[in-house]
Amino acid sequence: MKQCSILIVDDNKSVLSALEFLLSGRCKKLKTLSTPNMLLNELKGESYDLLLLDMNFSAGINTGNEGLYWLQRVLDEAPGVGVIMITAYGDVELAVKAVRMGAIDFILKPWNNKKFLATIEAACRLSNSRKEVKRQKGGAASLDDTKNNNEGFLLDCKSLAWKRVMDVVAKVAGTNANVLITGENGTGKEVVAREIHRQSLRKNEVMVAVDMGAITDTLFESELFGHKKGAFTDAKADRLGKIEEANNGTLFLDEIGNLPLPLQAKLLTVIQNRCITRVGENQPIPVDIRLICATNCNLIQMVDVGRFREDLLYRINTIHVELPSLRERKEDIPALALFFLNKYKTKYHKPEMSLSDGALKKLEEHQWPGNVRELQHAIEKAIILCDGNIIQPADFMFRHGEINSPGAYDGTLEEMEKKLIADAIAKYEGNLSTVAQQLGITRQTLYNKIKKYGL
Repeated sequence: MKQCSILIVDDNKSVLSALEFLLSGRCKKLKTLSTPNMLLNELKGESYDLLLLDMNFSAGINTGNEGLYWLQRVLDEAPGVGVIMITAYGDVELAVKAVRMGAIDFILKPWNNKKFLATIEAACRLSNSRKEVKRQKGGAASLDDTKNNNEGFLLDCKSLAWKRVMDVVAKVAGTNANVLITGENGTGKEVVAREIHRQSLRKNEVMVAVDMGAITDTLFESELFGHKKGAFTDAKADRLGKIEEANNGTLFLDEIGNLPLPLQAKLLTVIQNRCITRVGENQPIPVDIRLICATNCNLIQMVDVGRFREDLLYRINTIHVELPSLRERKEDIPALALFFLNKYKTKYHKPEMSLSDGALKKLEEHQWPGNVRELQHAIEKAIILCDGNIIQPADFMFRHGEINSPGAYDGTLEEMEKKLIADAIAKYEGNLSTVAQQLGITRQTLYNKIKKYGL
């Protein structure tokens, strides 16, 4: 509350005096008005976080319509200000109507000081949270714009397998249905998630992406739900959780299959109730999110062996989008290769660089265990290391110089992933930073997978 600026409008001077006495010294700024006539000018001229607004002003009139009128004006002209209505006990029904219109809460006269202060404290926290979300949305929006400039072409591939994916995306994007995106590493799961968000009704809101494999068990609740200052040793300030940050927008949970069972239960509760409780607080906070999850794991198989909750799978799997591997859409390789070629020859100031026919043929014949991400890295590396202006087949070393492709052995997706990681660790002599970079995953995700597979 000490960071909150509060404006009070009530025609009863005794009420104003009592509120001034109660709130003075507890908030950053406090001002009172005995009439709403100058309310809008005051909100335009000064910055306020919270408005306490009476329901009735004219003598002998107790319909509450005046309060509702001024509430609507404030919501229209100063939407950043949180509003709490002040009303008599008999007007509870009107106060509920005000909340439905957009007020944060209401306070009954006469009030209990302890409950009154708790209500104001909660409203101030909500106001601060909204400001933080707005600030973060600005940064996220610009990041999305930058990403989409590069992703547009990747989404416009012509193979039949990829067109089927885009057809599903177009159908599901306009709904609020939960979506589960599956596919091998590097197939473009986050790219597709961002496209669903871009085509959705929430496109003007933020999309928050969370790598579940990179969050340690001890920080899970703090990262996703947020925490209150002092909730634990390192909680030096209030923190907005990722779920609350995504309120009214899209929450993208990548690597959902890496989430341990105890944390799956906590996530399920949030998805079911659409409410979170910050660490160190008891007040539930409602959230409105569109949920998109992604994984390269076989969740059905994980359910069968007791490593993934069946009820959570049903919750996140309203619509399932399976992304094809690059091996299944080889007709897209030439266009993708040229796209990455143009991107990196500009980045590395080699405008004359081109691909020979032999190099392109070699790209089309490779099995691409790392999919589009591996192709991207292969092109970038070839441009950096190529001595001439034409990239030749010898500039791509796959079978002996790279990690073996999955076409060289049989097994389940998890067995293939385990072998891929083991081969990479052996190839790069245990340098886990290099291994994570080559596989296109974070170090924390690599650590989790090493633990998972007992490597």
